[in-house]
Amino acid sequence: MAFFFIPLFSGGHLSIFKSGFAPVITLSLASLLLGGCVVHHGQFDEMGSMTVRRSSCPAVAVPDYTGDVTLFNPSDQRTASAIDIEAVITKLRPKCDDTASGPVVTHLTFTVQARRRHVGGARDITLPYFVAVMRAGTRLLSKEMGTVRIHFEPGQMATDTEVTTSSAIDHDSATLPRDIIRQLNKVRQVTDVDASVDPTNDPKVRAAMKEASFEMLVGFQLTEPQLAYNATR
Repeated sequence: MAFFFIPLFSGGHLSIFKSGFAPVITLSLASLLLGGCVVHHGQFDEMGSMTVRRSSCPAVAVPDYTGDVTLFNPSDQRTASAIDIEAVITKLRPKCDDTASGPVVTHLTFTVQARRRHVGGARDITLPYFVAVMRAGTRLLSKEMGTVRIHFEPGQMATDTEVTTSSAIDHDSATLPRDIIRQLNKVRQVTDVDASVDPTNDPKVRAAMKEASFEMLVGFQLTEPQLAYNATR
């Protein structure tokens, strides 16, 4: 992990907003997010700098077009009247400890909300999902498959099902090199030439932060027609 000290005169500010799945923390120095999760400690030092902690835990998200799935009956129809079941992945709740020795393990719980168009008797369906780990936003390190069983009670139109999964990444790979940490943590006086320069603008720093960033992605394992439907509707 690393601690960054963001001078207020560099234009840094912290804001929290709600996304579709979980609270998201952003900085005006948005490039810090390349390095992984960011947590604000809410403390300032005597120089008026803000302490921001970078975690080795991966960012967790649902890739575009994979967060929901629609089943049709008949299966070859794509009209609203043919919709049989709709399901969506929501409420991502990751738990990760990057302070322990060994791999950084993230336990993720998410909810699959499903709804059927026609209420009838008890019904069970099984939906496949994937859990992938990406590095630097472009390299796929691993992909695991799983299934979630959706159960409808007689007369029940909608149901929620919780799913728990996990992933692991190498701790050293998710840790910034010491020279990069020193550059980020360098104490700068107001009178210094580089006082107002964001250190993450340095291409070397940005490359190191990108290389040490990981993402844990979860979504439905869709067929090509299902993916095309999500992308074009």
